[in-house]
Amino acid sequence: MAGARDVKRRIKSVDNTRQITRTMELVATSKLKRATDRVYAARPYAEALRDVVGSLYAPGMSEKYPILRQPAQVKRVAVLLLTANRGLAGAYNANLIKEARNLLEDLRRKGMETELHIAGKKGIAFFRFRGEEMMTQRVDIGDSPTVEDAESLVGPIRDRFEAGHVDAVYVVGSDFRSAVSAPPAARELLPIRPKENAASADTFILSPAGDHILERILPLYVRNAVFTALVENVAAEQGARRTAMKNATDNAGEMLELLTRSYNRARQAQITQEIAEIVGGSAALE
Repeated sequence: MAGARDVKRRIKSVDNTRQITRTMELVATSKLKRATDRVYAARPYAEALRDVVGSLYAPGMSEKYPILRQPAQVKRVAVLLLTANRGLAGAYNANLIKEARNLLEDLRRKGMETELHIAGKKGIAFFRFRGEEMMTQRVDIGDSPTVEDAESLVGPIRDRFEAGHVDAVYVVGSDFRSAVSAPPAARELLPIRPKENAASADTFILSPAGDHILERILPLYVRNAVFTALVENVAAEQGARRTAMKNATDNAGEMLELLTRSYNRARQAQITQEIAEIVGGSAALE
């Protein structure tokens, strides 16, 4: 009977785990809907900003706007890695970290110096374990990032680019396509590239003048690009967590079926043995 009791304890343990993973799946599904709505709301604004900046760009502006400088040679690159603070999301964090590692190795192989900035406990823990130097570490950005969060992340890096301390800036985050497809991607944030075949600034009627617009819109463009990356990361994380928890719930259900059959066989064997002992005892008495 000890075997049946052990199986019964395992059944209870697996059932409790299934309830937890099912609850986490439902929570992730709820958060995914809100996060997806934020992604779809942020993208049109980000694309419009990109088009405006690309269209208003003209050679020689870097003298007036350091953020527009186009380094003749890229010697030092800043990499901003965005990961989650929590796990239980399948390979979501591992894929982002792998993308950042590949980017760093590629840049260093080309002879460039790199500096690493990370937002998210999972990325920080990995590179700290590897002994990688991190210039900035952030763990205070949650599931509802704001434009202020984006500015606090990218502001110091943008200042370093304008001052000439770094020649390029990359952001490593998720390219959110759907709840089940959000591959990691490394995007070049700075320098700002002129839009190909863009209309000249003279084509537009600008009020105030174009340079005044650029003065305000350029920092906004960089900040908004990071904000969009943050909201895409949140949506990708929740999608990955929902998938991981659904798989865990399904696996727990299959395990429960196997354990229930094992328990029934153990009980049947015990009952059969008890009947045999009773029959044997009765025959001996006769």
